[in-house]
Amino acid sequence: MRASPSLTVQKAIRSRLAADAGVVALVPAAAIADRHGLPASFPSIVLGEDQEIPANLDLARRGTIVASTLHIWTREAGTAGAKAIVNAVRRALDVDLVLDSLDLVDQRVTGARFLRDPDGKTAHGILTFSTTVMEPLS
Repeated sequence: MRASPSLTVQKAIRSRLAADAGVVALVPAAAIADRHGLPASFPSIVLGEDQEIPANLDLARRGTIVASTLHIWTREAGTAGAKAIVNAVRRALDVDLVLDSLDLVDQRVTGARFLRDPDGKTAHGILTFSTTVMEPLS
């Protein structure tokens, strides 16, 4: 049984970010994870929510679009640190992901937002990323 497309993509994103020198210079690899709630340490990248959307790229309907959300957390008065991390993540994700058991069709950052937490000391960046994948022909 194959893993879901979103789990396969999530693992590839985490591997790419944890191996990228530009990202780990700003966020330790151990602080890049799939977890609930506010992170225990700052800065961190939380692999967030995913949505799987049928892509219908061929008659066998083997395609899926995976819409992923990455949450970037920093402790700072402004959003400069969160913006720097998002930029490093964006650069890391400019290189094609290596996927187990799926063929990569397309990938791209689709947006980024930056928020200030009401506590006055936490900044939150939200990066959205779209990956289109296909199951290989058997």
